[in-house]
Amino acid sequence: MQKRKLGQGFEVSALSLGAMGYGTSRDIPDRPEMIALLRKAVDLGMDLFDTAETYGPWTNEVMVGEAFTGLRTRVKIATKFGWDIDQDTGEHRGGVNSKPKQIRRAVEGSLKRLNTDYIDLYYQHRVDPEVPMEDVAGTVKDLIAEGKVLHFGMSEAGAASIRKAHAVQAVTALQSEYSLWTREPEDAIISTIEELGIGLVPYSPLGKGFLTGKISVDTELDKSDIRNTIPRFDAEAREANQRLVDLLKNIGQQHDASPAQVALAWLLAQKPWIVPLFGTRKLERFEENIGALDVALTEDDLAAIEKANFKVTGERYAEAMLKRSGL
Repeated sequence: MQKRKLGQGFEVSALSLGAMGYGTSRDIPDRPEMIALLRKAVDLGMDLFDTAETYGPWTNEVMVGEAFTGLRTRVKIATKFGWDIDQDTGEHRGGVNSKPKQIRRAVEGSLKRLNTDYIDLYYQHRVDPEVPMEDVAGTVKDLIAEGKVLHFGMSEAGAASIRKAHAVQAVTALQSEYSLWTREPEDAIISTIEELGIGLVPYSPLGKGFLTGKISVDTELDKSDIRNTIPRFDAEAREANQRLVDLLKNIGQQHDASPAQVALAWLLAQKPWIVPLFGTRKLERFEENIGALDVALTEDDLAAIEKANFKVTGERYAEAMLKRSGL
């Protein structure tokens, strides 16, 4: 698989896989199948994998740790701290917590669950307004000096927070939502991290599945599907946003590529230090997505996308969720 470099010379596969969708509850019914998929991804050349202590909490990290037993030298594991999780019981108390003591307890728990001596990329999941960014970055800097963490990352952080953290401990990667469906990082974030030499790991690169072309106005989502709470998945919004998928389909026909592959190829074409992070529970979808690496969009293709000047209908999250996530 092609390689790319994030900040600080951190070289990883050009696409990465997120394990969040493999289980964020205390019970993961298809755990063996998800472990098999993670291992198959390694065989197919991927080496950057993403999890977090809050997924479960804890069960997702345990699963990832089991999946990569015996494969540790072939993978780079990213996990996250920063939510207010009781480090004794695993209770998610709500809100954020990046106090130095919390970070130190969180990293020890993640190391144990992931069955590893070090974490390749350690993200602050959300900025904690109650803790100076200098203290957060300083704590991670100490963990790096101790060999428990190799690289520092941030997630959904603003430009000012990124600059404060980077001044104390070089930030390797920023993880934020970015796609043809969500282009807000273009306003200030991308120029900031480019200036500072920080890589971008965009999550939800396929618009939570909408950009795959497999969701239409008639698609009935399961009642438990979180997308039922997202304004962009209202029937009216889906109908309006279908025009973006149609554009991807038209471009894809010229490259024998699916809409998902075009959406990922578009991200890859933006900057050489962008490594999209996607999630899938099916091997055939994984293989389809990594096929995006073989799709070379032309200047005309990219210009056509920009000329369309598509404005997405609907907010990316409900207002309550935005506040709860600190977005």
